[in-house]
Amino acid sequence: MSSHILIVDDDPQIRSVLRIALKQAGMQISEAGDGAEGLAKARSGRFDLVVLDIGLPEMDGLEVCRALRAGDQTPVLFLTARDDEIDRVLGFELGGDDYVTKPFSPRELVARIKAILKRSGGHPDALIGALQRGSLQIDPARHLCLVAGAPTPLTAREMGILAHLMARPDQVVPRPALTDAVYGAHVHVSDRTVDSHLRNLRAKLAAAGCDDAIETVHGVGIRMGSCRSR
Repeated sequence: MSSHILIVDDDPQIRSVLRIALKQAGMQISEAGDGAEGLAKARSGRFDLVVLDIGLPEMDGLEVCRALRAGDQTPVLFLTARDDEIDRVLGFELGGDDYVTKPFSPRELVARIKAILKRSGGHPDALIGALQRGSLQIDPARHLCLVAGAPTPLTAREMGILAHLMARPDQVVPRPALTDAVYGAHVHVSDRTVDSHLRNLRAKLAAAGCDDAIETVHGVGIRMGSCRSR
């Protein structure tokens, strides 16, 4: 089955460009012209990814993402006309999976969407099945993460990072190798983006009781910790 993408943008021309590009890539498209409508549709659970404009009237994209993340982990790609570092960082902290600034290349945006979809549903690490380290368990194919038996919701990017690290629990993975594995070798991702996803992942696992899940080996890379639960 083709992926079903929800486009939430108040600009009809932007929606038209995205609709054409994504349909040419074999995807199904639904649309919303404001934040409230977008949130209502996104909560239906019928979508594989949401393309979400930040600069929406009344209820902006950051508010939509915050509300959506309260009970849903559908991947979100932010789209905005503002190249503002604060917006970018806040978007990732709220659980966004990627961020594209207008004006954008439709081809690049489609590539980024495909990369997110691979990580959320069929990335290579999902083929190895369930993994466990200490009190931490994941099943990438089912997008399931448990800490001491309790579910911990993760975004697609966070699951991709964790799956890649847990498949190599005793290795220090260099940052460039981790970035290529999770985001795709042909997608440019800044260090701040990777840091935001790692910070969010650490915070979620720590809040669930696993403070030492991910370690940074300075000057070398990232590796799994012992994952002892409090």
